[in-house]
Amino acid sequence: MDHKIEIRQYIADHQERYLEDLKDWLRIPSVSALPEHRDDMYRAADYAAKLLQRIGLEQVEVIPTPGHPLVYAEWLKAPGKPTVLFYGHYDVQPADPIELWKTPPFEPTIQNNNLYCRGVSDDKGQTMLVIKALETLLQVDGKLPVNVKVLIEGEEEIGSPSIGAYVKEHAERLACDTVFVCDSPMERADTPTIITGLRGMAYTEIEVRGAQRDLHSGLFGGVAPNPLHAIALIIAKLKDENDHIHIPGLYDKLQAPSDFDREFWDQDPLNLAEGFKQEMGLNALSGEPEYPPLERIGGRPSFDVHGIVGGFVDPGAKTVIPGVVTAKISMRLPPALNSKEVFALLEKAVKSYAPPNVEVTVRYLAGAEGMSVAQNSSSMTAAVIALKETFGNDPIFVRSGGTLPVAVIFQEVLNAPVVLTGFALPDDNLHAPNEKYSLDNFFKGIYTIARFLEERAIIVD
Repeated sequence: MDHKIEIRQYIADHQERYLEDLKDWLRIPSVSALPEHRDDMYRAADYAAKLLQRIGLEQVEVIPTPGHPLVYAEWLKAPGKPTVLFYGHYDVQPADPIELWKTPPFEPTIQNNNLYCRGVSDDKGQTMLVIKALETLLQVDGKLPVNVKVLIEGEEEIGSPSIGAYVKEHAERLACDTVFVCDSPMERADTPTIITGLRGMAYTEIEVRGAQRDLHSGLFGGVAPNPLHAIALIIAKLKDENDHIHIPGLYDKLQAPSDFDREFWDQDPLNLAEGFKQEMGLNALSGEPEYPPLERIGGRPSFDVHGIVGGFVDPGAKTVIPGVVTAKISMRLPPALNSKEVFALLEKAVKSYAPPNVEVTVRYLAGAEGMSVAQNSSSMTAAVIALKETFGNDPIFVRSGGTLPVAVIFQEVLNAPVVLTGFALPDDNLHAPNEKYSLDNFFKGIYTIARFLEERAIIVD
């Protein structure tokens, strides 16, 4: 039997078991952001470790960290062959708002050939398909075509605070020729996607203080500073009605896009901008009008307000002038912009825009850097071959607007090419109610990873 057919047949014969393993993992509510789920985090890590051990990997370990544990495993029995490090994460977002879920968020439910559950697309389903690809090859061939290491974390959804230190301290243990990250969506169901760039992020908090306490607007309205009004003025000056960001110095270090990126952004051959509108239910897109939509996401900084807290927000009326108001604001940053340097520029701008009768504090809550990925590595070639074979179409290369701190750490510390791809779909509701994952893509992903490893074994750097 042709080897490729044998791999496909093994996957087809074991679909039900592979799916049950995923469902059992999904039933563990491994929500990293909520302290009440700490025991669940250990359960989810232990589940992954036992599964890796069961399929035949070695040196399997649940590694404590100051936060949630890491899971490590390896198979190093292919002398002379390259080593691939697979990364994934088992932590998930909170399920809130629960009332918007059509099925229980932690009870996997199949509808219309999709599996619905929190974390199924981001990232348990994508991590599980890697594990199942390894299992398939070990069962069909009795070995893997390359050396493999697996590192799964439990803090990706809260900024990956622990994995960076582990990678730096254990760089020799994690040394590899390729890092493969399966944690991203395809742009369309029939067109696989490889990420060639990520934006960084600066997450900040702006606090505005007026009077020393909340005030009655009848007694003080007209003479008291209103922090809600003040913060609205500040935000309006930071970003205008055409979405231009007015932070002096912000755009100075932006790099000109490559000819490849410029052509893709301008032509939008897959009509992705129209897809954005359909997904959001909008007739028009926001953003700097002089730049095409794909460039606004992949090559330009963004500025978003995520919440403003202060004053009275309950039903009914209360004529209060709040003493303090806080706004949560993040900026996504192309690779040339450093998060802490941008924060310093933001802080200076906020204080210059603030009315004189309020006190303003700007805090740096979290940050990460962007990255660019080379398109000419052996690993990228192997990924292109495997993806095209599975989906019948050449993958497209996209600069993502998202942020993945650990990918930057791998690239900088391990000095290995990174392959960023995945099998989620744009409408999978990542981080939202009714998260889903295509069962077709789950099984296609297993085959793709198996074929990637086989191609990577024969492509010489």
